[in-house]
Amino acid sequence: MKEIKVRFAPSPTGYLHVGGLRTALYNYLFAKKNNGKFVLRIEDTDQKRYVEGAVENLISTLKECGLNYDEGPGIDGPAVPYVQSERTDLYRKHSNELLEKDFAYPCFCSEDTLAKMREEQKENNETPMYDRRCRNIPVDEAKERMKNESHVLRLKMPLEGETVFKDIIRGVIKIQNSQVDDQVLLKSDGFPTYHLANVVDDHYMGITHVIRGEEWLLSVPKHLKLYEMLGWEIPEFAHLPLLLNPDRSKLSKRQGDVAVEDFLQKGYLTEALVNFVALLGWSPGNDQEIFSMEELVQSFNLAKVNKAGAVFDVNKLQWMNGQYLRKLNDEKLVEFLYPFVEKAGFDVSDKKLVSQAILSVKNSVLTGSEISNYVSLFFEDELKIEENEAVQVIKTDEASLVVKALQDEIQKIEQLDLNSFKNIMKNVQNTTGVKGKNLWMSVRVAMTGMTRGPELPNIIEAFGKEKIEKFLDIVLDKYI
Repeated sequence: MKEIKVRFAPSPTGYLHVGGLRTALYNYLFAKKNNGKFVLRIEDTDQKRYVEGAVENLISTLKECGLNYDEGPGIDGPAVPYVQSERTDLYRKHSNELLEKDFAYPCFCSEDTLAKMREEQKENNETPMYDRRCRNIPVDEAKERMKNESHVLRLKMPLEGETVFKDIIRGVIKIQNSQVDDQVLLKSDGFPTYHLANVVDDHYMGITHVIRGEEWLLSVPKHLKLYEMLGWEIPEFAHLPLLLNPDRSKLSKRQGDVAVEDFLQKGYLTEALVNFVALLGWSPGNDQEIFSMEELVQSFNLAKVNKAGAVFDVNKLQWMNGQYLRKLNDEKLVEFLYPFVEKAGFDVSDKKLVSQAILSVKNSVLTGSEISNYVSLFFEDELKIEENEAVQVIKTDEASLVVKALQDEIQKIEQLDLNSFKNIMKNVQNTTGVKGKNLWMSVRVAMTGMTRGPELPNIIEAFGKEKIEKFLDIVLDKYI
């Protein structure tokens, strides 16, 4: 049986999009599930859009997400065809072969001519595509003009009939050949387009399954025709559904963060992001939502990927990240969140205090970037009560009684710790007659300014007597 071989083939035009991460992940899972190979190929034929450093970013991001490829940039061993700009001679060779076999033809139309053509087609409510005007130039005349005129090479698609093919995800698909453009194969600068380079590379690399986004679905007839014209074995195809915003529009930068780097910088764990992305369009068929990479490999089935677009729900991603954060032991959690506390501008010189603060809020925080909202009170010298619910609590007569009694009790002791705090709370309850939720909520707001947050024992341990007395003074002076 032939070895399964798949590839992830991004263009180096910027950071890795979460849609690209899903494509890479599905290729990786499919390869590992079938004991095959996962290849990284850099498709840099569009030199105008090349971004310096993009290749290095792609490589580091994939590796950080656990998607270690078997062939590609940075892999030691035999030379691997992974950078298209280094293989232009090969593409020219096969474009010339297509030309000689009359499967391709030169097109001499200028950019202005093509733009005017598209404009007229739009005005006539026609699908913008090349009108094939150069296709009928006699061969000898075309070859002579090629010597001196700027030109591209175009694929000669059949003018009639339909292309029928099977997609692993979508089943049998039929596309009318009349709706398929005579695609440019080789540009005037000698570089191939995606379509030619893609097919040539997949053939030479022995790719058995092409797993990519559905935006390439309508290009399949062109690719199939190229395989047929060049006499090559055709791989199997699987086209993944689009990623959508909650409003069902296509996920794009205009709607917010879409780069993997954006999410990592905001404090999402790579394991959580990979887990979340895996479930965008694919389901294991049960209620399981938290998967290790090993479990994803074992469970993944390309045929169970949904045809419909998958909604990228940030709230679900936050929930999942929270689940992963709570699975970390205390040491790992502090290590992960510490940089976010520092980035928020807090003084992190007291590492014990930073650790106390982080561990005190570990059951509340969902991402690294929001840690500042939860730990700020550990680093501030002034107490502010801004939350509406907290203001309402502290303005009650019961809260006034509790805070005054609490201040009196704390002043009577030399050191505030958990044991002394328990006795203080009993005395406050007996003195004021306030108990239950009203008692404890009043104390929480007086010490933290919030109705939710760290457990009070953690507050007592981290703040100490002096800071708590200061906060109580502020509450009595400004809010009661």
